[in-house]
Amino acid sequence: MEVRVSGHQIDTGSALQEHVSERLTSMVEKYFNRAISSHVTFGKEAGGAFSCDIVTHVMQGMIVKAHGVAHDIHQSLDQATAKIDKQLRRYKRRIQDRHKQQSYAQREEEAAYTIFAPIEDDVEEVETSDAPPIIAETTADIPEASVADAVMMLDLRDTNALFFKNAGTERHNMVYRRRDGSIGWVEPR
Repeated sequence: MEVRVSGHQIDTGSALQEHVSERLTSMVEKYFNRAISSHVTFGKEAGGAFSCDIVTHVMQGMIVKAHGVAHDIHQSLDQATAKIDKQLRRYKRRIQDRHKQQSYAQREEEAAYTIFAPIEDDVEEVETSDAPPIIAETTADIPEASVADAVMMLDLRDTNALFFKNAGTERHNMVYRRRDGSIGWVEPR
């Protein structure tokens, strides 16, 4: 596995880079035969703490992200790798239980929900000067997955929302994390 270690306004010595490489390689190989790459970025936080961000491409279409903050650079790495380890363990367990869930997925019923049309009095015109600026644009691959796999990818990527193509309906859907911690699912009619 290719491991890149970089520092944001700090120097990452060869000993730290070697330690990170050994730690990530052994952790990923515990669950998978081979991973594609990892990028680890260390930085300084307010108050003298160190941050560690890890982005690991385990396989095609599977990206795992984690963040750790501590007053010691090695402890920030430990926090982030513990999160990656937990995510990989959960993913591997889900893959192993996949054959059990396959029969349930075939019987999956459509979600019952209602989309309410807005009341005309409540609709306000938005002026273009009040619109927020667009900071960055990016391109992304839209994965094709079942809803259960999309929720798993949402957890693995550590994001708030995931846009995907539903493998069962061949339509674009979205899953997102609600404020109460539950998962929401949007499916167009």
